[in-house]
Amino acid sequence: MPKLHGFLKKDLLDVYRKMQIARRLDEKMMNLIKQGKSFFHIACSGHEAAQLAAASNLKPGKDWFYPYYRDAALTIGLGVTSKDHLLGFLARKDDKASGGRQLPQHFGDKDLRIVSQSSSTGTQFLNAVGTALTRKWEGQKEVVYVSSGEGATSQGEFHEALNWASREKLPVIFHIEDNEYAISVHISEQTSGGSVYSMVSGYQNLARYNIDGTDFFEANLAFEKAVERARKGKGPSVIVSNVVRLLPHSSSDDQRKYRTKKDLETDKKRDPIFRFEESCLDAKAIQSKEFDKIKHEVHELIDEESKWAEDQPHPPASSALDFNYSQTPELKETSLNEISDKIVLVDAINHALSEEMENNNKMIIFGEDVADPKGGVFTATRGLTNKFGKERVFNAPLAEASIIGTAIGMACTGWKPVAEIQFADYIWPAFMQIRNELATMRYRSNNMWNCPVVMRVPVGGYIHGALCHSQSIDGYFMHLPGIRIAYPSNAADAKGLLKAACRMDDPVIFMEHKGIYRQGFASSPEPDENYILPFGKAKIVQEGEALTIITWGAMVQKSIEAVKKENLELGIVEIIDLRTLNPLDQETIGKSVKKTGKVLVVHEDNLTNGPGAEISAIIADKYFEDLDGPVKRVASADSHVPFNWFLEDEVLLQTKNIQTVLKELLEY
Repeated sequence: MPKLHGFLKKDLLDVYRKMQIARRLDEKMMNLIKQGKSFFHIACSGHEAAQLAAASNLKPGKDWFYPYYRDAALTIGLGVTSKDHLLGFLARKDDKASGGRQLPQHFGDKDLRIVSQSSSTGTQFLNAVGTALTRKWEGQKEVVYVSSGEGATSQGEFHEALNWASREKLPVIFHIEDNEYAISVHISEQTSGGSVYSMVSGYQNLARYNIDGTDFFEANLAFEKAVERARKGKGPSVIVSNVVRLLPHSSSDDQRKYRTKKDLETDKKRDPIFRFEESCLDAKAIQSKEFDKIKHEVHELIDEESKWAEDQPHPPASSALDFNYSQTPELKETSLNEISDKIVLVDAINHALSEEMENNNKMIIFGEDVADPKGGVFTATRGLTNKFGKERVFNAPLAEASIIGTAIGMACTGWKPVAEIQFADYIWPAFMQIRNELATMRYRSNNMWNCPVVMRVPVGGYIHGALCHSQSIDGYFMHLPGIRIAYPSNAADAKGLLKAACRMDDPVIFMEHKGIYRQGFASSPEPDENYILPFGKAKIVQEGEALTIITWGAMVQKSIEAVKKENLELGIVEIIDLRTLNPLDQETIGKSVKKTGKVLVVHEDNLTNGPGAEISAIIADKYFEDLDGPVKRVASADSHVPFNWFLEDEVLLQTKNIQTVLKELLEY
């Protein structure tokens, strides 16, 4: 049987059919928008050849895929059906990728290993690197594909991903589909030298390919080489496919406003479908009538399936809140068996990590300076590299987005990453990864994917750390659905909560107040290795009948001190240590409010829009008739934290501040 560039006729016809399906879907979806039947579409027209070349060389269900929104032809090549595409476009209940939760062209399929995609540009690069790391650790011959347009390569996370992938010689193929326009901005205004291929030349162990992405056969050869290289462990590749964008950026765009008529006509001449037809016809591999037959069949197929998809049900309104969190049964609290005299909080963290590493051989610990001999700037991970090896406890590049971004990719493959952000003050470069990737993964994939990453974050002030080593982040993250938050005040709770976090099926931010790591008041007898403290269970530190203080973290001790300095007898003030901020133990709060009728919320974070505001609102909403006075808050000032220790005292919450409001409220 004759071949063309190694492809049999049946294979060529299959590629052509998939090209036509992708093209016809674009046309149909744009028409449906005009009819008011959906609201958004991003087309792949002009990109089909390069994407199908990638799909031809990779193995769905074995290899891993982090596509971007213009990768419809790729997903068709991997096995996503046109019905699946239409269900996603129309946001129907049976949309396999997200159950109607995501915008169209946001792909995902667990069986095909297409990891759920968000709208953020460039975040997927680091996720792909994380997945590639676990593939290498497991000795699998699996390749990770990740793609974007040329515009997304301006994101710093692209270069962070290249750095990590090149350093570790990871099996990642970075496919950059260069249609020259990042929405309306030409590459000459976007990229140094106007070339992504040239821009990435400095990375060791990185292979580069600059190809005509409208030529299926040229693209196929590049992917064949890159895939072979990756499977042999020789490292990552960047394939820059020079393609054309035959339709506007999206259905909301009109490219005639910023592109000339001549430019658009030039692109049409490079249509990859026409070029594929010409190659096959010139080689006499396929007859024109065979192409016509496929076009007719595909046209009828998409029309028929479109009508079918329109008739499918929408997701029920009652499901809108489903899958922000895991549906697995909550962990049960175990009995507290003490195994030693008092232990400080930082050592409790260390012991919890060690015990959970022994419990789960797919748990890893990484971050900045966490490996031995240093063992973290606060020594929380001291001795763990020596005990478990540098493959399981290791240093990450100094790049917070990289730390969380790769952790997401690791978690998608079944590993349990425990990532340390050295100071809460430096979590912000990772905020995009946390907010748009980690927190939304389960929800946006309709419970198909989950990412139970644990993020350990030293927080808070009182250490003379000035503006960038004193920050409280409680209020920012309490606002975020999809993330659990722990914030212990003592060593025993820290151990029990961290062990629970390492076993949970949700992402967790584990806040550790660095100012109490080694304080005697935060020490406690150490629980044994079986101790688990579930989230959402507050602790009554001391009981009282006249007033309730609700607090957590380092403020628990300051609240105790305030009560003592006011010379108040036991039984007057009840102090609740929340221990976790998400979930909140509203039951314990409610019982205490009903008993005392007066509430003071104490927290270190800023007063305005701080976590105390939400807690106060809950109490006012649910227990207003039980109150004998206003719900009061005392917190740090709405200010950055200065270095000078006298100025620091003025900004951060002090015991005397609690005393003042405590006295006022008791006298109310």
